Amino acid sequence: MKKIITTIALFVAIISSAQGQFEQGMGKAFGLWQEGKSSEASDLFERIAAAEKNSWLPNYYVALVNTTSAFGAKDKGQMDLLLTKAQNALDIEMVKNPNNAELLVMQAMIHTAWIAFDPMTNAQKLSGKVMELYAQATAIAPENPRVVFCKAEFAIGGAKWTGANVKELCKEVDRSIELFATFKPETPFSPKWGLERALATQKNCQ
Repeated sequence: MKKIITTIALFVAIISSAQGQFEQGMGKAFGLWQEGKSSEASDLFERIAAAEKNSWLPNYYVALVNTTSAFGAKDKGQMDLLLTKAQNALDIEMVKNPNNAELLVMQAMIHTAWIAFDPMTNAQKLSGKVMELYAQATAIAPENPRVVFCKAEFAIGGAKWTGANVKELCKEVDRSIELFATFKPETPFSPKWGLERALATQKNCQ
């Protein structure tokens, strides 16, 4: 998850400080996140979201910051706090744009965090929902590398229970890496993360 932060920060670093208040605020929030100040970054993204209601990105990053933090949470109280904040932020944007593939991937990640924390309780309840979300995202943006990779990564994680063909899933990981090479984000702040995780998964596949 730290590599997600680093990847985002590298792109943000090229943005001029002379740009507008939104750009400056987003850049500062990413800087806080890179420094390991996840709570402060989340709070700043929330303030930006409140001021910039026409952009889905600040709330997306509230969800991403808190969800990535949740994967390292040690107790249910912390999980509840982080993932409730993530879910609330995401819900705001999903109402506005339910067909945004990046938001659908984010929802799948929130569910996956719950599954990873307590698979015995949550896997049966949420795994089907996760696959439905990835199916929706694939229908909307079949060439989005995060959609392709995250869908394959989740299926690989559950393969020992579902009996999925890991060899075929690893081919999807390979395909996602090819897509990352040509993917062009719409804005400097649009999601770009995932390549490092895909490369690590590819290595494990081999």
